[in-house]
Amino acid sequence: MVDLDPTVVAVILAMAVVTYATKAGGFWLLGRVDLSERAEAGIDVLPGAVVVAFVAPALADGDIPEWVAAAATVAVARKTGNLLVSLAVGVAVVLAVRNAL
Repeated sequence: MVDLDPTVVAVILAMAVVTYATKAGGFWLLGRVDLSERAEAGIDVLPGAVVVAFVAPALADGDIPEWVAAAATVAVARKTGNLLVSLAVGVAVVLAVRNAL
């Protein structure tokens, strides 16, 4: 059986509460503010910008497997329009190419 340190459990629960409060607070605040068309467009593209922020450093330091996976991800995203499916394909391709090389 795993012994759980009460401090670790408390920290994890506190992080969960803060994360929820941040997200709920953001939704609450945005529900009470009239956003301009430009601000709404910025919020709409934010998830893609976050993904790019994670992927760009990996590509900059990456070799062939990362670039092949990036190309496959872009191709699947353009074909399906589904971000989750394209990311899953990218992960599968990078693992397959790494194992092949």
